[in-house]
Formats: sequence, C-alpha cells, structure tokens
Amino acid sequence: MGKSSSIVHGGIMMIAGTRPELIKVAPVVSELARYDDIRIVIVSTAQQADLLPAFLNLLDTEVDYCLSVMSAGQSLNALLAKTVAALDPVITKEQPDLIVVQGDTTSALAGALAGRMRGIPLAHIEAGLRTGDADKPFPEETNRRLISHMAALHCAPTRRNRAELVREGIAPRDIVVTGNPVVSSLQNALRIASTSLALEGVFTRLEGLKPIVLTTHRRESFGVTLDRNLRTLRAFVLKHPETALIVPMHPNPNVKETVTRILSDTERVALIDPLDYASFLQLIQRAWLVVSDSGGIQEEVASMGKALLVLRSVTERPEAIDAGVARLAGEWPGQLEALLEDWDGLKSWVKSVKPIPNPFGDQRSAMRIAQAFADYLSAQPQRERVAL
Repeated sequence: MGKSSSIVHGGIMMIAGTRPELIKVAPVVSELARYDDIRIVIVSTAQQADLLPAFLNLLDTEVDYCLSVMSAGQSLNALLAKTVAALDPVITKEQPDLIVVQGDTTSALAGALAGRMRGIPLAHIEAGLRTGDADKPFPEETNRRLISHMAALHCAPTRRNRAELVREGIAPRDIVVTGNPVVSSLQNALRIASTSLALEGVFTRLEGLKPIVLTTHRRESFGVTLDRNLRTLRAFVLKHPETALIVPMHPNPNVKETVTRILSDTERVALIDPLDYASFLQLIQRAWLVVSDSGGIQEEVASMGKALLVLRSVTERPEAIDAGVARLAGEWPGQLEALLEDWDGLKSWVKSVKPIPNPFGDQRSAMRIAQAFADYLSAQPQRERVAL
C-alpha cells in the first residue's frame, strides 16, 4: 500500500540525461512511487544517448519523454540552448508543481532554467558541492552554483554541503541534509549484478597481477594533462611487472582517441568497452587501485573499500579525502608520478583502505529526498497554471 501525502497538485517532473544522473535519480523515483497521490513524470534529455539504454532498467519504470538534443561537435552553449528549447513544450504540457534536477550537468542547468522561465519551483538533488574554483571542474562548478540560486528546495548530501549553501545566502529552512542516493544505487546494483563475461576474460588474462582501474573524462583534463597522465600510468605499469591497467573507454572522442593512441598495444594494459553500472562496480570491487577524475567514483569507493587517486588538484567531495580512501593526485607535471613511485608508501596505503560507512550518505538517502519533496509540495498552495 502506498504512502499518502495529501497532495492534489500536478506532481513532480524529474529531468536527467547522463549516466550519473540516472544512477542517482533511480532510487528516488522508486521511493516516490510509494506515494499514491504524487504523479511522477520522467524526462530524459539523452545527453549521453549511447549510454542511456543500459541504465534505464535502474529506474524500474518507463521514461515519459526522451529528448534528442545531441549532435556531433556541438558546443556547450548549443547543447544548453537546444535542451532548454526541447524541455519547454514538455513543461508547458505537463504543468508540474515541482521540477527536480540532479547534480551539475548541462541537462540539470537546462532543466533549472526551463522550469524557472515557466515559474515552476525547482528542487536540487546533490546541492552544495563546491570546489571554489569556477574552472575546476568545468563547467560543472558554474552549473551547480547557478542551479543553487534558482532552486527552492536544496537536498544537500552532507552537513558540509549545507554549510556551503548557507555561506552563499541560501536560507537554512530551504535546505535538507539527505545524504546521496548513490549509496542505494550502488548496493542495489551489486545485489542484482551477474558476472560479466567480458570482465572475466580480462581478469583471466591479467590473473595474478595488481589491477589498476583508470577512468578519465573531465573536460579540463583534455589535451596536455590527459596526455601526461596516460603516459605516466603507462610508464608505471611497464616499470612494475606485478601491475596491470584496465581502462573502460569513455565514448567522448577527445578521450577515446588519446587513450587509444597512448595505451593501445601496451603490455598489461586492457582497453575495454564502456560497462553498464553493475559491471563497472564489479570492476571496481576487483581493482587493487583506482585512478580517476570522476566525481561519482569518489562517492562509491568508500563503500567498497578501494583506494582512489583523484586526478584533480581540488575536489568538491573532500569527505573522501578526509575519510582516507582518496588522495588528490593533482594536475601538475610530476605529481601523479611522485605518488605512484612512492611504491612502498602506495602499497601500504592501498592495503590500509577498508570499507567504511559512506561519508556521503546511507541507504535511507532516497527516502529522505522523497519525503522532502512530499513535505514541500504539501506546504505549497495550489499553483495557478497559466500559459507564459
């Protein structure tokens, strides 16, 4: 029997477009489905269209609208404009009482802008993450700051995130510390995961070695930084015959071309196709060390007890650093090399990292977020719907 929240409004529109958004939105959708009187409309912008089919099953529901906003080589401005334009008629038709975006992608910013221009209140999942540097990561740091100043309800994963929002002038009454729903997604994915035959082949080939898993896709790493990081890791693996490098290939052509050029045909290096979420978590589980510029992986390694070198000089998720499961590898020449070449220190640190209570939340995060939405809607007067 579903929950009742005494809501008679138009409901909630969830907007997402990338793999990380879908992963984190999925458990919230499942929790909202328990409320009999909340109508849910799910819109995918398909910002990562090639990854979309593999992750829709995480939602355990159908996507109501799937937009086509991607085209080869388009700029961020073009993507933002096209996404806002595509969302506008959907918002006009559905007339939601609350629009929900997650994180800091172009899809999230577009959803916030499109809703704001139609006078729809906005809720932001994963609010308050900050590095303090508008270029790191780019454009995500700018996106999330803009979203914060359009949102009516802020779901902050941690108390540190709440404090960041308050410092920026957000009213404390509009912030709820919820945790991050990625913890639920991770546990759910691991529970239903089946053995990946592709991964089994890789691990059979690299049996007995210390597997290092690399993911890299950040826009600010393109060019010299990406080239240098790949060459550093290649040299490290060649120097240490007990190690191997496994690289799930990101579909972005800027990344794929550089990774292929530098790492293909290298001894004990496996370049593999992109993985679905459950298979990727299996890969992380079996890694000796993880090296990544991803934000999401910083949230996942704590629950999995894996050591992570973060290919950044700053992070919006310092909780992982504080917990001892992650270290900043920096972006300047020699920093990653120095961390790797302290071989005894690296092995000692990797061995010391164990699974810990995740500092970004627990399995009740999605429930808290859904309750925050229900409470917000229950407190709002019936909104007059007009064509703007």
